[in-house]
Amino acid sequence: MGSLSDLKVGKIVVVNSEPYQIVANQHIKVARGGAVVKTKLKNLVTGNTLEKSFSGSDTVELADTSRRRASYLYVQGEDYFFMDAADFEQFQFNKKELNGMEQYLKEGQEVDVMIFNDKPVSVSLPAKITLQVVSAPEGVKGNSAGAVTKVVILETGLEIRTPLFIKKDDKLVINTETGEYVERAQN
Repeated sequence: MGSLSDLKVGKIVVVNSEPYQIVANQHIKVARGGAVVKTKLKNLVTGNTLEKSFSGSDTVELADTSRRRASYLYVQGEDYFFMDAADFEQFQFNKKELNGMEQYLKEGQEVDVMIFNDKPVSVSLPAKITLQVVSAPEGVKGNSAGAVTKVVILETGLEIRTPLFIKKDDKLVINTETGEYVERAQN
């Protein structure tokens, strides 16, 4: 159990038997009243957000979570299968649970998995990954005044904007948080 002082951004707490990460908090002290901490919480299972206030007498249950390395294996319908690198146990996440992360997954991709109550609840990708271009239109010469870009398709089906010099079979470094082109990968 924790107290109000444990409610810091990034901490993971249990609310209604589910893990929530604190994404924002505000400590409020009124003249004669007790201290109150207003928090904005993100559910690590569903991705929904919740605003909750805690008063001075409230106790907070800190979540017992751990992180493990896993490899992405394959997709079957709407389900994405992973394998724990330590015990080789397989588990799956639905496309909806991945919240768009599936666009960056290719076979063998290493990910971090958060474990809560001995159950995988969320996946985290590396900040940058390398993907190969499978389709890229030709850049138009003479059309280079300013920051001109074109849309290319990567091996996972992800479409991103890149500079005109990018061509088919180039390997690109992509920022998984913004979905933007970073640079051409060094071979």
